[in-house]
Amino acid sequence: MPADSSTEPAPGRPAPDRPAPGRPSAGPGFDLAALLAERGAERYELHSRYLNPQLPRMLHTIGFDKYYERAEGPYFYDAEGNEYLDMLAGFGIFALGRHHPVVRAAVQQVMDLALPDLTRFDCAPLPGLLAEELLSRTPGLDRVFFGNSGTEAVETALKFARYATGRRRVLYCDHAFHGLTAGSLSVNGESGFRKGFDPLLPDTAIPLGDLGALARELKKGDVAALIVEPIQGKGVLAPPPGWLRAAQDLLHANKALLICDEVQTGIGRTGEFFAYQHEDGVLPDLVCAAKALSGGYVPVGATLGKGWIFEKVYSSMDRVLVHSASFGSNAQAMAAGLATLHVMREEKVVENARRTGDLLRERLAALTDRYELLAEVRGRGLMIGIEFGRPKSLKLRTGWTALQAARKGLFAQMVVVPLLQRHRILTQVSGDHLEVIKLIPPLTITERDVDRFVDAFTDVMDDAHRGSGLMWDFGRTLVKQAVGSR
Repeated sequence: MPADSSTEPAPGRPAPDRPAPGRPSAGPGFDLAALLAERGAERYELHSRYLNPQLPRMLHTIGFDKYYERAEGPYFYDAEGNEYLDMLAGFGIFALGRHHPVVRAAVQQVMDLALPDLTRFDCAPLPGLLAEELLSRTPGLDRVFFGNSGTEAVETALKFARYATGRRRVLYCDHAFHGLTAGSLSVNGESGFRKGFDPLLPDTAIPLGDLGALARELKKGDVAALIVEPIQGKGVLAPPPGWLRAAQDLLHANKALLICDEVQTGIGRTGEFFAYQHEDGVLPDLVCAAKALSGGYVPVGATLGKGWIFEKVYSSMDRVLVHSASFGSNAQAMAAGLATLHVMREEKVVENARRTGDLLRERLAALTDRYELLAEVRGRGLMIGIEFGRPKSLKLRTGWTALQAARKGLFAQMVVVPLLQRHRILTQVSGDHLEVIKLIPPLTITERDVDRFVDAFTDVMDDAHRGSGLMWDFGRTLVKQAVGSR
């Protein structure tokens, strides 16, 4: 009997290794671990040659060009086994830390199940189950659209608001960040991101917390919605208490919608499931979520909304695919989302964010009387902004003035660098030209991690207030680079 041609090896080639039935294989000839062992040391060279050339340049300039080898929970480890505390969480993605065992197991399991994913012409159970879980935490919202990222969630909300209201203009707040695709960039309040990408959609900025400006724009009769972060990621700024509820009422009185962008603030970050839930009586018409919902494994974005909005967009069978996403609702993403919400409930992650965040914020705020360069500590839960300001003493004021003249934000960078270099703690400056450090660590950090950060921050601030030494030498280097780049 002739051999089956589908299994016969080509002449001169060895027969492929065949896994036992039901056991997955990476495939013959591909070994990811070996590839990383062979070429991992080329990481910065590869980025310089093939990706964004400014990223490795920037990392080298500030001494952030580290070689991390593995990660677990809120920690990174380098090749020597040194532990780094992550107070950045991949810009908020890793709410559960890295490689949470429950989420990891769920993603592995869904791949092992070999589900008939994304057939396009069936209704798979996992998207419905994840939507049900999300909506159970958000009374008053009825339906969910799943995409792949935060900016997709925002794009969905913008489209749905325009279609549902029949209006075209969306209001946003100064200094807001809602994403970098064309639609979300149109409601991005940071000019540095918008520069060179015009023309964008005809949307309009108002100051955060300004009801008068909102009322004036609504009187024009063409506003579909206001999109707002309950706490702005850039600078960690929140509107005055009661503003969000008052803005919602004003919008609804003018037949416009409230969109809450919770891509960073949502899924437990601020000590409530969504940040808008801190304020009584607020019920957005549309809510955008992403980042933490992924469990750190598979990108997922979600736009939650009131039923009438979805029913207007998907008003007939002819419009069944009027808004969709090729990889939206894929099984891996849905499994990661379901596992993430399970962990948050079982391990009381949101409660930990509230409790640990309060402790960290209170301990840092207590230092404002001790350090004249420390102006304010603010935020909610584990979204905390540390703002620096002009000192009173002449010795410190001279250095501060030189930094400000070169480029605003250099002092905050002076703090971020020794936190990493000296104490192995990763943080970030909250935005361009801001003297603010933003802390958005995994929501699973403990009091031990709070102690570690506060001790390190105190050491760095003690150094800064000496007015001389290596920290200020680095500051002078930053000044030269900032002036030279003009």
